[in-house]
This record gives sequence, C-alpha cells and structure tokens, in this order.
Amino acid sequence: MGIIKKFYITKFKKERPKIELKNISLSFNKRQILDNITCTIREGEICGLLGPNGVGKSTIFNLIIGLLKPDYGSVFIDKKKVNNIPIYKRSSEFKVSIVPQNGGVFSDLTTYQNLNAIADLVIDEKKERLFKIEYMISKFELDAVKLIKAKYLSGGQRKRLSISMALLSNPKIILMDEPFQGLDLISTRSLQETIVNLQTEDNSRCCVISDHAARDLLNISDRAIILANKKIIAHGQPKELIRNEEAKNLYFGNTFNIN
Repeated sequence: MGIIKKFYITKFKKERPKIELKNISLSFNKRQILDNITCTIREGEICGLLGPNGVGKSTIFNLIIGLLKPDYGSVFIDKKKVNNIPIYKRSSEFKVSIVPQNGGVFSDLTTYQNLNAIADLVIDEKKERLFKIEYMISKFELDAVKLIKAKYLSGGQRKRLSISMALLSNPKIILMDEPFQGLDLISTRSLQETIVNLQTEDNSRCCVISDHAARDLLNISDRAIILANKKIIAHGQPKELIRNEEAKNLYFGNTFNIN
C-alpha cells in the first residue's frame, strides 16, 4: 500500500496542547503499569500510540476518558486539570469520544438503529438528529447495510459504523483503540483514508490511535509515542522514530521500515 498521508500537520500548525499527561504513574494490584509518564498531544494532529502488549496503551486511553484515575500525576485537556471530572462531563464539555477495541456497536440493532441510539443521547433537535444519521450513513458508505444488524456486518463495516457513532457528538478528541485489528488490506486502506479525512475536514480535531499494526498506523500519523518498560522511550515524527536506537531495540527491531 502506498502512503496515505501526504503531509504532517505539525509542519504548519502552531503547537497547541490538547491533551497533556504530566508525571503519570499507575499500578494495578501492586503491579506498576505506568511510571512517571509525561507527554503532550497537540490540537489537530493524528498521534499514534505504539508499544508491546500490556505496556499501558489502553490504560492511557482510560485515563484520558476518565475511566481510571492516576495514582500520581495529572491529566489536562485544553490546559484544564481533569483528574476529578467524570466520564460524562469529559464527553460533553471537552468533546471526548472513543472507538473501543472490541464492540462499540449494539450487535442486535441495525446500522440505522445503532446510529439512532447514540444520536438520541447527544443531539436534542429531531431534524438535526435525522440529518446527522443520514449524513453518517452516506459518509461512511453504509447505505447498503443500513437495515442490516451489526452482528452480520463485515469487520470493516463494523469499524466504520463504530467510528460514525463516535462522531455523532462532533468530538474534538477521538481515541481509537486497535482500529486496524482483523481487517484485510483493502479494509485497512479504506480506514486509513477515513481517518486522514477526519483530520482534513476538521483540522482542530485531535485523533489518538493505538494499534499493533505499526506500519499502517505510522503511515497516517503526524507524530507517534512509543511505550516500553512502563515508560515513554521515544516520540516524534514516524521517520525519526524508526531511526531511534532505543525504539529499534525495544519495539521495532532492525529491519522495520514504513516505505
């Protein structure tokens, strides 16, 4: 597959922090998951989050949405400390939305019913709600499966439906956990284009994506963060990261390339 992303937004956009993790440490049952993590994710960028299994990528997502609180350190969104702000307020006030690794759709509801269930919660005006549902169906090419139950959709169709549901609230921060998992090459390419288009449609929207498909993720990322051994071991633009010796030793290996 050719490279989807033709530009890096960090080249021309001011570095406005959207999400900041400062000195974050977290343990589960005396097992330390994150150790003094500090990073900034900027407004308008696609940021990749990479690292081995169990390194804490999903944990970072849960800290951002408010499902977890750190043992030490602070989470900031738009420069406001949000440690004690609950999930629903982060969603409504800070426009945070998540596409989970598994699920994200109601299996026994049709595509239309799935969208309507979420739209009912986040859009008050009925006409706007109906318009937004039809817009998402068209935008994500779901017309052919509009009346099909989600459990009968292909992997790519379910991913597109899950993303469209997450976008109904017009989020400014969208977190995607393993979006390329289980997709074939054509579906992966289509999803890459979808994610890049989200950025070009709203260049203030921040997308944070975690996935083990490192090449697919780096090909659409403005910057990426590599986690290993409970810490951030490298961060920067993709071509910088694959030359980073610590990232090679602990994650990529010596033969990895994104071309």
